[in-house]
Amino acid sequence: MSKIQMKTPLVEMDGDEMTRVLWGWIKEMLIEPFVDLKTEYYDLGLKKRDETNDQITIDSANAAKKYGVAVKCATITPNAQRVEEYGLKEMWKSPNGTIRAILDGTVFRAPILVNGVRPTVRTWKKPITIARHAYGDVYKNTEAKIPGPGKAELVYTGEGGEEIRKTVFEFRGPGVLQGMYNLDESITSFAHSCFQYALSTKQDLWFSTKDTISKIYDHRFKDIFAELYEKEYREAFERAGITYFYTLIDDAVARVVRSEGGFIWACKNYDGDVMSDMIATAFGSLAMMTSVLVSPSGQYEYEAAHGTVTRHYYRYLKGEETSTNPVATIFAWSGALRKRGELDQLKDLQAFADRLEKAMLDTINSGTMTKDLALLYDGDAKAVTSREFLEEIAKRLQ
Repeated sequence: MSKIQMKTPLVEMDGDEMTRVLWGWIKEMLIEPFVDLKTEYYDLGLKKRDETNDQITIDSANAAKKYGVAVKCATITPNAQRVEEYGLKEMWKSPNGTIRAILDGTVFRAPILVNGVRPTVRTWKKPITIARHAYGDVYKNTEAKIPGPGKAELVYTGEGGEEIRKTVFEFRGPGVLQGMYNLDESITSFAHSCFQYALSTKQDLWFSTKDTISKIYDHRFKDIFAELYEKEYREAFERAGITYFYTLIDDAVARVVRSEGGFIWACKNYDGDVMSDMIATAFGSLAMMTSVLVSPSGQYEYEAAHGTVTRHYYRYLKGEETSTNPVATIFAWSGALRKRGELDQLKDLQAFADRLEKAMLDTINSGTMTKDLALLYDGDAKAVTSREFLEEIAKRLQ
């Protein structure tokens, strides 16, 4: 059987631990037998990031800007324990945060629905898409340990010499301090992406922050969304029969839990991180979530929206079989291949991406799945190992 040809490479960002193992298996069993795969490869495993002083992460993001489509494996964001475990030079920042800062744009995450797995929230009948701002805030913060009594100040010095100075806190003893920022340009891009995505999918758009507490920072987000909606999107939303509204994030959480779903929920960077995990888990599994970063200049980075599954990786290193769910990683690959096919006008590649997703969903709907889904499945379910699950998908592809 001749393989499907590609014109332009994907930017391939490899990752860490168990998801790195699954990454290799997915390529080996589900993609390379059918596609003449072309990628520009970057190893974003923690050791390589440490070796290159994280330059490889920056290089991979710039490659994504060049080629337009990237696919990324889950990666470790190191904490103090990881620094010791891996003997790192320093506690490197989130690679996702670095990539998002370079590409800007918005991360759209939506649950992957399968028959037999009912949402934990009984009112939910339709997918809820999280639109997560992908720039700044806590992911690009500056932090400090405060050793003792003293005054912490927030100081801005303009190019013309003008100064803004505010007291953050008068410390009476040791503590911690954090500073973060965002840009009007990035917030505006985020708003445009959300409004345009809502129009393209004909879904209502909700946006939430905590502007009653953060009266300048969060309020800036609220104001930019409101101004853009009134100037550029209100008429289009009304013609499409969809709505936009803003509410506080605590009210949004209550509304979401009582809703039927079927809308886009736009959140700031950290809020979107947390709420997308909540939505994913309540719909079935953290490993059942699509995730794509869409930049304002038209680049796409597809990823699995979960961690590296450390516990399973240590079992794998001992030679034990694991039942780790690879669905989100498969959807990252299928999404990237489909988008590459769209941009390069390769219908065969787009069709293969569709077949790959269908083969995976048919496998689950037939009752064969990994253990995490089997525990939630409403019916007869056969829990298999990760590799057995991929083998069953490969049979259906054949």
